[in-house]
Amino acid sequence: MEDIRKLMEERVAFLNKAARVYYQESNEIISNQEYDKLYDELLKWEEESGIVLAGSPTVNVGYQVISNLPKEKHPLPMLSLDKTKDPEALRSWLGDKEGLLSWKLDGLTIVLTYEEGKLTKAVTRGDGVTGEVITNNAKVFDNIPLTIPKKDTLVVRGEAVITYEDFEKINETIGDADAKYKNPRNLCAGTVRQLNNEITASRHVRFYAFSVASGIDDVKFRHEQLEKLAELGFETVDFAKVDASTIIDEIGNYSVKVADYVLPSDGLVLIYDDIEYGRSLGRTAKFPRDSMAFKWRDELKETTLREILWSPSRTGLINPIAIFDAVDLEGTSVSRASVHNVSIVKNLKLGIGDTITVYKANMIIPQIAENMTGSGNVPIPQVCPVCGAATQLKNDNGVETLHCPNVECPAKKIKSFSHFVGRNTMNIDGLSEATLEKLVDEGMVAEPADLFKLDRYEEKIVAMEGFGRKSYENLLASAKAASNTTPDRLLNSLGVPGIGTANARVIAQACENKWAKMRNLTAEELTLIDGVGDVLANGYVEFFANAKNAAMVDALEEVLTLDESFETSEGGSLDGLTFVITGKVHHFDNRDQVKEAIVAAGGKTTGSVTSKTDYLINNDITSTSGKNKKAKELGIPIITEDDFLAMLEG
Repeated sequence: MEDIRKLMEERVAFLNKAARVYYQESNEIISNQEYDKLYDELLKWEEESGIVLAGSPTVNVGYQVISNLPKEKHPLPMLSLDKTKDPEALRSWLGDKEGLLSWKLDGLTIVLTYEEGKLTKAVTRGDGVTGEVITNNAKVFDNIPLTIPKKDTLVVRGEAVITYEDFEKINETIGDADAKYKNPRNLCAGTVRQLNNEITASRHVRFYAFSVASGIDDVKFRHEQLEKLAELGFETVDFAKVDASTIIDEIGNYSVKVADYVLPSDGLVLIYDDIEYGRSLGRTAKFPRDSMAFKWRDELKETTLREILWSPSRTGLINPIAIFDAVDLEGTSVSRASVHNVSIVKNLKLGIGDTITVYKANMIIPQIAENMTGSGNVPIPQVCPVCGAATQLKNDNGVETLHCPNVECPAKKIKSFSHFVGRNTMNIDGLSEATLEKLVDEGMVAEPADLFKLDRYEEKIVAMEGFGRKSYENLLASAKAASNTTPDRLLNSLGVPGIGTANARVIAQACENKWAKMRNLTAEELTLIDGVGDVLANGYVEFFANAKNAAMVDALEEVLTLDESFETSEGGSLDGLTFVITGKVHHFDNRDQVKEAIVAAGGKTTGSVTSKTDYLINNDITSTSGKNKKAKELGIPIITEDDFLAMLEG
């Protein structure tokens, strides 16, 4: 069954590629007759096996946009695993029993329910008690079976993950370095929770089953359950049967394989193979007693700090980056790590020539663990390393950061272009910071409007390193698509001080999407818009009054087509309510997405808690942050994301 499933997966991928080339690129990689032959063969395999994979051209799941993700309580709490970093502790825990050792995949745990042989429900782990229903998204995972040859109810648990390769490809399409995803798990978590499953489908999420919650009761051992799942068409986590005499060696085997493993893994899981024995052990308040997680020890390497680079960003923030003698970490050569801010440079007492230890956080992000020397001789730059302007030190709640105040700094220019083309702004694919730098250096791009006139430099761009005819054509097509945009996207792209996605939408809505009105707002008119204070209003007016900025906007108006259609959101579930958002979010990719949801439902957002605030959204209700304290002083309710989503549903 595993062989036929593998053939089916390869056939689905090939037929979908052939269809994509034919319909989207007006080309052919096989004839229609050959396509039909391969299609019929796939259909035969599906009928014989009873398995239909997600993405199969024989089914049409269809893309769907929903307004929210419903919540659902799990029949039994999904507990976390107790953990250790000591292989001997794992062997001691196993005792004289046999166990299964498998990857602990670093993604999002999902529970799938099949009834009458069809996938009927998919729910995230959530907080272990309540999860989010993501059925529409699960149906477009790359490898999930939509139909299985089993009519009884089956409930399967597994991990949704995105491969390192797909993670890197997606990040390559994001021009703004600050907007790139930090790791595959973050990308997967946001992807699985998308309200539009067409976005989910484009990101190639895969599902690997690791246990059966119910529905396979005729076996005694865990490994038999996994084998049954494979027969039903699921891809399962790789596992090895172990006992006390083999477990240490097997951990060693996995620790070697992880360096080249295509899926993100943050450790291993050991579970008793005997199902009844495991169940007899019960559970604690926090952990099941039948399984244990093994977390990789952070691989520490000693090296010598050679330099601190100071890298300016679009906003003027100058980020310190440590450069050190290359060391091999988790299978790759590493020679630099972000130090994040001036406070960390000082706390680590970094100095050139110091002996430091470095590691990869979650086996991905290089970090400095410790400074063994602590000479503290790294000077904080008095001038910007790019433009030479005098730098400014700022202190925000005890965290020191370095800034370049020069608005004409070339580094800011590249970062500003990167912001302009980003996914939340003009959304021009194919323009990384490196590409933008080449275009600027070669004199092809001096202002944003030039990005829509690149056909003037066809031969030069085609000849650029890393480019070619196809890349050039794709870039032009992306720019052409982006030239049809909305007033709020245009406003957000310009880099007006204090204006982000949510504020741009609020201002556009207040002006009924009329760009001319948005561009010519007075400070008095702006302050009448909820959420816009004096500082933001004055900065806004000054931006458009600046002759250089005005010329830039004039040039953009000549090359862009703005959709100024307007639909009022009055009567929405949040109509008339004002929110402040703080802290980390879990159900949305970022706080900007929360703001978008509020505005779309008729609400408003502001940056600070005042007497006009109706709700403060903070998942840490007990936090002693300034915003929480202010809300409590004013008697303003503090709600979690779950509370907010319930309000959103009306």
